[in-house]
Order: sequence, then C-alpha cells, then structure tokens
Amino acid sequence: MADTYCTDCKRNTEVVFDHSAGDTVCSECGLVLESRSIDETSEWRTFADDSGDHDPNRVGGPVNPLLGDVGLSTIISKAPNGNGDASLSRLQHRGGDPDRALLMAFKAIANLAERLSLVATIKNRASEIYKRLEDQKCTRGRNLDALTGACIFIACRLEGKPRTVKEICSVSNGVTKKDIGRAKEFIVKQLKVEMGDSMEMGTIQAEDYLRRFCSNLGMNHEEIKAVQETVHMSRELDIRRSPISVAAAIIYMLTQLSDPKKPLKDVSQATMVAEGTIKNAYRDLFPHALRILPEWYVNGKDTKNLTSPKA
Repeated sequence: MADTYCTDCKRNTEVVFDHSAGDTVCSECGLVLESRSIDETSEWRTFADDSGDHDPNRVGGPVNPLLGDVGLSTIISKAPNGNGDASLSRLQHRGGDPDRALLMAFKAIANLAERLSLVATIKNRASEIYKRLEDQKCTRGRNLDALTGACIFIACRLEGKPRTVKEICSVSNGVTKKDIGRAKEFIVKQLKVEMGDSMEMGTIQAEDYLRRFCSNLGMNHEEIKAVQETVHMSRELDIRRSPISVAAAIIYMLTQLSDPKKPLKDVSQATMVAEGTIKNAYRDLFPHALRILPEWYVNGKDTKNLTSPKA
C-alpha cells in the first residue's frame, strides 16, 4: 500500500493496487484513482539457487535493420530436460543461419567501438559499411579483423571523429597497419560506385586529434586552448609532415613551457607517435616557435625552456 491524494476524501489515503485490472483504488471510499496503469516491473523473479539454465527472459535482442529478418526471427529451443521431440530444433539448425557471418562482424565492430570508447553513431556507421560489403558478396576469404578495423577507421573519418590506424591496431587482434590500410583501400574501391560522394572522407587536420591527445596527457583547459591556437597558426607554415606528427610536436612544444614539463616519452605514448617522428616535426617547427605560439600564453614564460631540437 501507498499514500495517494484522493479527490473524494480530500486528503491522502492509503490506496490498493489491483494488478489484474491495472487500477489504483482508494482503500477508504473505493474511488478508482487511476485505471489501466502499466506495470513496469519485471514479469518474473529469478532465484539463483533453482533457476538452473532456465532463462525467464521472453524478449529478444534489439531490432537490427541490417539483418535479413531485422533481428525478429524465432528460435525453436530443445525440449526442457531432454524430454519431448527435438526434431523441429534440429531441422531449424540444419539449414544454418544466413546472418551468422554478419553477426560475427557486428560483434567484432562492437568490441572495437567499446575498446576505443566510440559513440553508437560511429559503431552503427561501421556496421552499415560492412553490411554493404556483405551485400556485394566480396568479404569471403578476407581477414575479418582487418575489414572490421577498416570499417571503424572509415566510419570515424566520415563522422568527423578520426582515429589513427595505430589506435585501431592497438585494440585489434594481431592486425597490422598494412592490413588495415589494404582493407581500407579495398572497401573504398568497392563502395565508391554505390555510395559516391558519401564515401569522401576529406582531409585530416591536426585539430582532429588535439583534444584526445591533450586529454591523454592530462592537460588543462588553458593548455588545450594554447595548443589549438598554435596548430591554427602553423597552417601558414610549409611543414611537410603528417597532421598527427604536427599535432604531437606542437603538444610537446607547449608542454616544455608548462610546469612540470612532460618528457618526450609521455607525449609519444599519449599520441602513439614515435619519438623520432615527433623530434623531426619539432625540428621543423622550432624556428617558428615565437611566431606560432599565442602571445597570451608565452607572456610570463621563459621561451628558453624550449628544448633545442639538436638535444
């Protein structure tokens, strides 16, 4: 019982819930305060001691429009305790599951997305890309891990939240950068005709990686803002390095002015860029440091703290 305001009694009274009719009834005057209410609690009770293998859940998984049956197929289970005729179950499984390969790929994509902390829109986009490949029947005999990793890479680029190939390799099952690179080229080639301009991934900018790299290093808001402005100013320079290398080198440059300094090894681990690559990009940026660093950030700081690229 619970107390609810009764309009006839003009005060809070105890009410009785009639679960069979879905009514809420005042216990004093009998007025039906609410009718046909929906019971949102579980329709079963689970006891760990006597439940055994019995699953009281009678609802399936979520609807998936990428599957042939939209995820609404019926599975005929075997008779409980081995009693009864299990022929229907055997007949159903004899033909195999036509969506088995898709389900394995979708599970692999979901695992990668979870390890990379990606949002659901990117995971769904990657699943859609793989489904288009499956529809063209061109996935047979190819490395599933490489294909799913490439789908994640492409989906991140299309959604404007790019991840580096190294990041994807670090959470994949023994897949190399070359494997994902080949798989990406294969996917783009296969889907270019079907998807047209929607497969255009655009050009990667150093800004695309900054926030994540800075967050990995534990940089504060002021330092992140300074890094973003420095990267923006560096566009005017003719630095022929990859955007990821430029981003890592600028982060390393800004950390030399912070207190305490962050060693090159930490920057390399946070950005997954080799120390030698960061040094080379830093060497190209160092002569222009006072030009690209924000004045408001440099004021009060000794620029002599910047590590010489020859060191």
